[in-house]
Amino acid sequence: MFEGREVEQQVHQGMKLTHVNSLLQSGLIWPELIKKAKEGGLDAIETYVFWNAHEPQHRQYDFSGNLDLIRFLKTVQDEGLYAILRIGPYVCAEWNYGGFPVWLHNMKNVEFRTINSVIMNEMQNFTTLIVDMANQEKPFASEGGPIIIAQYENVIGSYRDAGETYIDWCANMAESLDIGVPWIMCQEDDAPQPMINTCNGWYCDSFTPNNPNSPKMWTENWTGWFKNWGGKDPHRIAEDLAFAVARFFQYGGTFQNYYMYHGGTNFGRDAGGPYISTSYDYDAPLDEYGNLNQPKWGHLKQLHLTLKSMEKVLTNGDVNTTDFGNLVSATVYSFNGTSSCFFGNANTTTDANITFEGNQYSVPAWSVSILPDCKKEVYNTAKVNTQTSVMVKKANGAEVEPISLNWSWRPEYIRDTTVQGKGPVAVKHLMEQKFATDDTSDYLWYMTSVKIDEDDLIWSKDMTLRVNTSGHVLHAYVNGKYIGSDWAKNGVFNFVFERQVKMKPGTNQITLLSVTVGLQNYGANFDLVQTGIVGPVELIGTKNDEKVIKDLSSNNWVYKVGLHGEENQLYNVESRHSSRWQETNLPTKKMMTWYKSSFKAPLGKDPVVVDLQGLGKGNAWVNGKSLGRYWPSFLADEEGCSATCDYRGKYDNNKCVTNCGQSSQRWYHVPRSFLRDDTNTLVLFEEMGGNPSLVNFQTVIVGIACGNAYEGNTLELSCQGGTISEIRFASFGDPQGTCGSFGKGSCESENSLSIIQEACVGNESCSIDVSEGNFGPSQCGDIVKRLAVEAICS
Repeated sequence: MFEGREVEQQVHQGMKLTHVNSLLQSGLIWPELIKKAKEGGLDAIETYVFWNAHEPQHRQYDFSGNLDLIRFLKTVQDEGLYAILRIGPYVCAEWNYGGFPVWLHNMKNVEFRTINSVIMNEMQNFTTLIVDMANQEKPFASEGGPIIIAQYENVIGSYRDAGETYIDWCANMAESLDIGVPWIMCQEDDAPQPMINTCNGWYCDSFTPNNPNSPKMWTENWTGWFKNWGGKDPHRIAEDLAFAVARFFQYGGTFQNYYMYHGGTNFGRDAGGPYISTSYDYDAPLDEYGNLNQPKWGHLKQLHLTLKSMEKVLTNGDVNTTDFGNLVSATVYSFNGTSSCFFGNANTTTDANITFEGNQYSVPAWSVSILPDCKKEVYNTAKVNTQTSVMVKKANGAEVEPISLNWSWRPEYIRDTTVQGKGPVAVKHLMEQKFATDDTSDYLWYMTSVKIDEDDLIWSKDMTLRVNTSGHVLHAYVNGKYIGSDWAKNGVFNFVFERQVKMKPGTNQITLLSVTVGLQNYGANFDLVQTGIVGPVELIGTKNDEKVIKDLSSNNWVYKVGLHGEENQLYNVESRHSSRWQETNLPTKKMMTWYKSSFKAPLGKDPVVVDLQGLGKGNAWVNGKSLGRYWPSFLADEEGCSATCDYRGKYDNNKCVTNCGQSSQRWYHVPRSFLRDDTNTLVLFEEMGGNPSLVNFQTVIVGIACGNAYEGNTLELSCQGGTISEIRFASFGDPQGTCGSFGKGSCESENSLSIIQEACVGNESCSIDVSEGNFGPSQCGDIVKRLAVEAICS
């Protein structure tokens, strides 16, 4: 992802074969990520164009820094790759408000994604701006540039029945821009020609375009899933992802895109939702920090190379499929005397043995075998022949860096709101939060006063305050005293806050702080989902055992957007207000508190993370750059996790989850582009109350590299910048177990360990031919032989 309020970038593999999607982070690491994508077998990079990032205020545009779309496209082209441009205007992407600017929501008479003159005028203005700006650099393939495909609109059906008239308008408007390359509409069955409708999902092998002359295209192959605050960590096993890709091309696919190929991080307030976490790792082939997620990256790379070796016959050949029954099939592509074959087995439990042109082949359950010459199996999606990397955190390592950080602090000034009820806007009703804030802050103060005398019907020593809200967090104060907090749980974002209150005779000040955690980005009429205190707000008293309710919703309400610390930029070390920090009596578990510390950047080039365990909820900045929201106190559910995962059978985001009962996100990415060579400053705003004493900076490295390759392949092991210091296990034969628990089987070559030690120890990487010719006799007979290795990196 781009840093700050940036544009989501996506790495894709395109051209005539596969196409891969990613969320890139820092402009300074674009080349590195794009290079790794190309090394993984990708042909094209795709990017969304985020309307709310580029036009944060009406007719005020930003294409600077990491929002420099043209610079990004040139970087893609410099690496020799193509580009796909998804202009939107709606992008979804778990991005705040789906990429729509909130000022658009607040325009008079606007209706989203339908025939409405206000929205259509703004859509056309922004889209034309993007195309005109791009045309100055001739980026479209029709002019020799890298962009080969563009997209307009996105998953309209998930929003509502927009009607053919609106969809036709989108298509006609896009075509009128005359960019010279095809337009696609993602997951839109009614896309009119010449727009090409495309598929999204875990599997798209059975997808058929709405026009027989359109290519079969898969816009989003979900490589994992996003994570929520309070959610577990979802994973999609490499074997299943490869199965979905291979099966798509077996059945006529021409273009396939991974969503995501690099997940990245939701810096700033870019995460949507509500409750999308700051990490957007997505279990992607390139992880959140840009490391290779092995074995997924390597297993897909081998698949891409195999498919590319068959490109001509796949894109030009005649196709014939034979159904063997029990979900087993063989597909043959033939062209100019050359044939390539896919043998597919979609059975979830039973391996298949088939006879093809007089030869016997075994195809494991839920797998596809690929035979580029229809004779020898070169790749099977269930047979992983690449390493598994176990990533670990490593202590800072900076010279003379103390184990614990030294902290200063200052309170967030709230007396003007909780006691005085002061704010710049007052109206006699409850305001919707998107309207009141224009999404410039997560925080909106609602303040009102109520006069109660002891002879009022509602007067009681047993009174409660009840607030209906969809905030998604609420903190409440009465007469300057904090009375409690509540927040949404279990995906239900409207809730009722109710607490006992002690009122005094006369005027009482009620102050409510409503907090959003990412605006709705998906679903039917998502833009109309209310946020903030929707009401009613009620005082409830008891008289003679009967409840008496006083509705305050139509009171005079005073509003203030944001925090004093935000307004004064306390997170910016160069702010003129960044003084009056206190060095003594450090408070812990104290709400509405700012903390500040300095630290040295960890040595080396490994990705940097900050451990925020012990904190409650808030926001973090390094050198004035936002790391995003944090909420490590929000624990994941305790049920549903498993130490193992069977890749066989259809995947969804509730399968293969980990991290039950743990902090939904403990570690937060600090891009090295945020860091300085000398002293760096970390600033935290702690909203709910936490203890910063455990906060520390570490790096992410490969701790263990496990190899698992079948005979006839080459196993490559790498510590990704580290050194192989020890071989803990090595066996060529029929080793048992998985990474971290390998054991010897019934047979092996006796020189397995020594051969691996000689080839690998002391090197960053090593390459081993998996064969008896290299390891010597294994005495395994007809047993399928493989090599298992567990290497320690340092």
